[in-house]
Parts: sequence; C-alpha cells; structure tokens
Amino acid sequence: MPETTFMGVPRDRIPWFPTINYDACDFCMECDTFCPHRVFERRGDDPRLVVANPTNCVVFCRACAKTCGPDAISFPEKPATLALIKRIRQEEAAK
Repeated sequence: MPETTFMGVPRDRIPWFPTINYDACDFCMECDTFCPHRVFERRGDDPRLVVANPTNCVVFCRACAKTCGPDAISFPEKPATLALIKRIRQEEAAK
C-alpha cells in the first residue's frame, strides 16, 4: 500500500511518476518486472505499458529508469519537485 503523504504533503499533490517515451521504448518490460509498487500496467495485447498508478511511485525513486536500456523512462527534475513540496508545506502551515 502506498504512503498517503510524503514529507507531510499528500502524495496526490506531488507530481512524481515516470513518463514513458514510446518512441525509445523497446517494450522489454524490465521496468514493470522490477517495480514492486505496481506503478505500471499492461493492457491486453498492447505491447506498451502505461503508468496506471502514478501515486504508487515512491517519490524520488528512479530505479525503474535505471533498468531501462534504451533510456525511455524519465522523471521530473528533483530540485523542482523539492521546491514544490516545500511550497505546499509552507502553504499548509499558513492555514
């Protein structure tokens, strides 16, 4: 079960999850096989994975991208995500 918060911020407010570049992907499924958090999903006979459960992705984890030989998986920039988390925390503290 995924965490509902990260650093005190509701997980669904943090846009941290993989993006798949289907032009680069060779459909080896290593990322799906590796990830224990059920972020990806295979749908029928379609060879492409989809990011079906983005909030299951552990914030700042990039392990699936490291398993990707063709470098078809990307994530948001960590500094921008950290800045967003800090801003949300400040907004919540001011309420």
